[in-house]
Amino acid sequence: MTGLPPLALSVRQPWAWAIINGGKVIENRSMGSIRAGRMGPGHICIHAASGMSEAEYRYGQWRLARHGVRCPRPDELVRGGLIGTVQVTDIVTESDSEWFGGDAGLLLADPRAITPIPASGALGYFEWQPATGFAPDKPWMRRFDRAQGDMRTLDMFPDDAPSYRSPPAKPWMKD
Repeated sequence: MTGLPPLALSVRQPWAWAIINGGKVIENRSMGSIRAGRMGPGHICIHAASGMSEAEYRYGQWRLARHGVRCPRPDELVRGGLIGTVQVTDIVTESDSEWFGGDAGLLLADPRAITPIPASGALGYFEWQPATGFAPDKPWMRRFDRAQGDMRTLDMFPDDAPSYRSPPAKPWMKD
């Protein structure tokens, strides 16, 4: 745990994973939440929030596949802990990046994965403290993409992107 930045930013999955492993270079936030959370440039930890709904996961999986990134299964994503570090280089209110969407965003660079550390999250930048464990899987996470609940169908076709009849709706952030 030594050598990690003292501040962290909690991000819902699968976006926390995408920041560290999937090439997501902007974390979108409102300008109000950036100000209220005292967010600014600097080296921070990325905390994977404990919440993730099935709708959030499906939308994220679909969105990442559009960029050629295969998202891990929902029961393989750490929730409720630190998963890496990143350098916040700027706050932007406009960008040509495919990852920008909304009012403002934190421009990110140099993502580095770490061995996950259980920690509780908070809004804005927060001083993280170790916790006793990660968030447990929800039943839908263990059942996801299993034919009749007995096998993982995506594992049978590792090079195929997830398919949907129509793009999943962008979800509101709910559990």
